[in-house]
Amino acid sequence: MTDIDAPAVAETEALVDSRITEGICTLTLQNPPANVLSIAMMEALDAALERVREDAAVRAIVLAHEGKVFSAGHDLKEMTARRRDPDRGRAFFADTMARCAGLMQAIVRHPKPVIAAVGGVATAAGCQLVASCDLAVASERALFATPGVNIGLFCSTPMVALSRNVSRKQAMEMLLTGEMIDAEAACSHGLVNRVVAHDALERSAMELAGTVASKSPLTLKIGKEAFYAQAEMGLAEAYEYTARVMVDNMMARDAEEGIGAFIDKREPEWKGE
Repeated sequence: MTDIDAPAVAETEALVDSRITEGICTLTLQNPPANVLSIAMMEALDAALERVREDAAVRAIVLAHEGKVFSAGHDLKEMTARRRDPDRGRAFFADTMARCAGLMQAIVRHPKPVIAAVGGVATAAGCQLVASCDLAVASERALFATPGVNIGLFCSTPMVALSRNVSRKQAMEMLLTGEMIDAEAACSHGLVNRVVAHDALERSAMELAGTVASKSPLTLKIGKEAFYAQAEMGLAEAYEYTARVMVDNMMARDAEEGIGAFIDKREPEWKGE
């Protein structure tokens, strides 16, 4: 095993800073200038997400970054170095894509809502990372692109998350041209939820996370899982599935408490059960 195959634990953990404040866990990519999604970075982010999966003190996650680049996507230098392998890197490329797909699905399947705070450039798998988050806040300086076509490598895996967030025509334009779009265009396309002044990004992302975190954690978990599940179903199946989800949700203590609090005109006391 080389260092590329198995990054040191200390090195991996240093790539993602994790801080918990008032129910919000902020995970910061801290490998500027590009915050590339190297094997080490993907392992670090996956591990950080896993650590708070069952943490009752965490109700929402903000994914932030150091530097001017949110993430430039895969580490092309790391990947190119593996062309010297006997198989010209095929096994390593397959492993990289599998790890990336696993990370993106881990975000989608995570029981806590994940909010991207994008204050810079997000390209290729970095753009995919934004699209995989449940919500996204962008600063006016943010830029987005799936530029693989410019280097002969179509952004096929980023396309999965991108095409599930923006319209087909807009996704295809980004994929076929590789051109950058600004934050306002990303917002109108549906890639991000809102655009704010650059110096207000952290505050805005935390305020949005705070609003989400104030809800019942059980309800958030149920709702997030159901949202992504029904999106892959046909209309009739989706209604049958979500009806079952709502019945089960109604039986939860938090639903009983929330409805009672609404009727009694008081603040609910969530127990997460």
